[in-house]
Amino acid sequence: MQERSSRGRGLISRRQFLVGAGAGAVLLGTGACGPQQQGGSQPAPTEGVPEMPDRPVNLSIIDVAGNLQLTRNAIEDYASNRSDVVQNVNFTTATAPELTSKIQAQQDAEQVDIALALTGVDGLSAGIEQGIWLSLIPNFEEAFPDLEQNYLNPEAQELAQGQGILICYGNFGPTFTYDPGKVSTPPRNADELLEYAGENPGQFMYARPANSGPGRILLMGLPYILGDSDPKNPDTWDNTWSYLEQLDQYVEYYPSGTTATMEELGEGSRAMLASSMGWDMNPRYLGTVPADFEVLTLENTTLISDGHYATIPAGIDAGRLAVALDLISYLLQADQQALTYDNAYFYPGPAVRGVTLDMAPEESQEAIASVERPQFDQLIDTLPVETQLDATALVRAFEIWDERVGGSKVEG
Repeated sequence: MQERSSRGRGLISRRQFLVGAGAGAVLLGTGACGPQQQGGSQPAPTEGVPEMPDRPVNLSIIDVAGNLQLTRNAIEDYASNRSDVVQNVNFTTATAPELTSKIQAQQDAEQVDIALALTGVDGLSAGIEQGIWLSLIPNFEEAFPDLEQNYLNPEAQELAQGQGILICYGNFGPTFTYDPGKVSTPPRNADELLEYAGENPGQFMYARPANSGPGRILLMGLPYILGDSDPKNPDTWDNTWSYLEQLDQYVEYYPSGTTATMEELGEGSRAMLASSMGWDMNPRYLGTVPADFEVLTLENTTLISDGHYATIPAGIDAGRLAVALDLISYLLQADQQALTYDNAYFYPGPAVRGVTLDMAPEESQEAIASVERPQFDQLIDTLPVETQLDATALVRAFEIWDERVGGSKVEG
C-alpha cells in the first residue's frame, strides 16, 4: 500500500513509510539526539498526573497498528509547539505480536525507552494479559476530563480496562472486497461464500487474525453470522471453528498482514478477500486495488467496530509520563481528531463526538469522496454494532485459530 500525508507531503510506498518510520528519529524542538534526557529521571507516580519535566525529553513512540498514518502529523505538531518539554520524537514500527516482547525486555532491564505505544485491540489485549501497561484510568483520569461522555462509543474505551485510551474508532466490518470481473455472482450469505471458495480454490484470502484488523474482524463477526451461542466466548464457537476449518481447505495461505492481501487482490492473484470499511476504501484511493472493485456484506451481519489505542508502558519516568499523558489528551481534541479521517484509512476515524467530515482537511474530504461507498454509512446506521472481544477472549480466539485453522499456513 501507499501512504499520503494529510498535509500533502507527497506519495510514498507503504513499505518505504514503515522502513523510514522504523529507522530514525524526527528531530523537533531544542537540540539533537543525544543521551536520553528524562526531565530529572524521577520515578513515575502510580497515580496523579506528574508535573511537566523541567527540561525537554525524548519521546520514543512505537506503532503496531498503522496508526501513525492518522496521527503522525498531530504528534509532530504537538512536539513542535511544545519544544519546552519535547526535545525529539523517535517513531518506530513493529507487528502487534512483537510489541509485548519488546516492552518486556526493556522492563526486565529496568530501562524503559518506549514512552507511548499506538496499538489496535490485538496489541492492547496482549499487553493487558502480560501486565505491561500503566493503569491510566482511574489513576491519571484528571488528564482526560469527561472522557467517556465525549466518546462516540464508550464501550470501545471499556475494552482497554483502563490501560489504554481510545484515539481512533471505526473501520467496521466484516466486509468483503472483490473483483467484479471474476466474481459474477457475489455470495449473499456464509454458505454461498463457502461454496464460492470451494468452486474457486485459492481465490479467496484473508490475513492471520492476530496480525490483521480485517482478519480479526472476520473472526469476531462470524459467530454472529453463523449463530453461535455466545459470540463473546470463542470456546463456544462450534459453528465458526467448523466453518473456518472448511474454508481453510480452499485458502492457499494466510499473509501475516492485511497489506499483502490487498496487493494480491490488486495484482489479480485473488478475486475476493476479507476487508473492513477503511481497508476497502483506502487501498482503492491509493490505487493498490482498482477503484471499481466492489464490496459486499453477508446476511445476518453484525458490524464489529475497530479501535486504536494509546498505551504507556509501566516503568517510564515521571517527566516522560507527564508529556505522554498530555500528548494523548492533545490527540483527543476535535481539530486533531478531524485529521483521522485521513484518506479513509480507518473510516470514519474520529473517536469523539461532534467531529464531522467537513472539519477534516480538504484533501481528506476529496480523497474520501473519490472512493466513498454510500452503503457504508447506511450500514453503520442500520446494523447492530458490537465492540471487539475483551483481552482474555481475544487472546484465546487467536490461540484457537492458530491451532485449529491456519497457524501452519501463515507466511510473511
